[in-house]
Amino acid sequence: MLTRLKAKSEGELAKQICRVVLDHFDKQYSKELGDPWNTVRDILTSPSLWQYAVLLNRFGYHFELEKDLHLKGYRRLFQGSLPYYPKSMKCYLSGTPDRMASEKHQVGNLKKYYLLNAASLLPVLALELRDGEKVLDLCAAPGGKSVSLLQCAWPGFLHCNEYDSLRWRRLRQTLESFVPQPLRNVIKVSELDGREIGDAQPETFDKVLVDAPCSNDRSWLFSSDTQKATCRIHQRRNLPVLQLELLRLTMGSHRGVEECRRTVHAGDPKDPVEGLELPVVSWATRLWVGAIHTQG
Repeated sequence: MLTRLKAKSEGELAKQICRVVLDHFDKQYSKELGDPWNTVRDILTSPSLWQYAVLLNRFGYHFELEKDLHLKGYRRLFQGSLPYYPKSMKCYLSGTPDRMASEKHQVGNLKKYYLLNAASLLPVLALELRDGEKVLDLCAAPGGKSVSLLQCAWPGFLHCNEYDSLRWRRLRQTLESFVPQPLRNVIKVSELDGREIGDAQPETFDKVLVDAPCSNDRSWLFSSDTQKATCRIHQRRNLPVLQLELLRLTMGSHRGVEECRRTVHAGDPKDPVEGLELPVVSWATRLWVGAIHTQG
């Protein structure tokens, strides 16, 4: 069931492609996308082609790290090309396929950088977070977008929620690795069903980020659990319903329609189920950036 694939990254990390998922993708996307699927498939199945950006942690990095990135040919992303891009956010990308080594979690020590796909920053930047605002990251694990939000501004309150218990623990560890103790006082981490968070947590928010559960193609393509992967294939058609329920929930989480400044929903444009069957919601900004993978 599993096909062995090696990534040309540090340590020659091994990846396993789940044949059940790949066969499903071949059948579905070759019909829906036609010839472009061959290019997409090559990228999805070749970790050596994946490009990881380096998001510097403004609470823990040293200037020597930024200097070293420049010497290695990394360039600053988005600078001067977007209407909202805070000076405090520093994200770098190599001109060639490259991946820096991940830092290990150490209790009491802040990590200097977070590795992520640059597309993950687009929903964060679309929120245009300002100092003092209250923000809800509804489906927050593994924590990359929460960390990115904190690079943009000092929120008055940041509520990070994750329903899955394993992912929730990873979220907590991520925040501990990147956020200094004083700032943790304005951060709340919960493990609630996003559809019920309005009743359980009556706080209102200035802005809401909904990185809703999606087909998440790249990550579950490398699942080692073929039984779970098969189950997820059958569950995919229910995702638009769940996404809409989560979006409707955010309406009640805002300070009212008149004061609602921004809700951002991220989805997968490659999947017509998610891309077409989910109705347009007038009070939400939808970003179809899933094709370049926004998990984190």
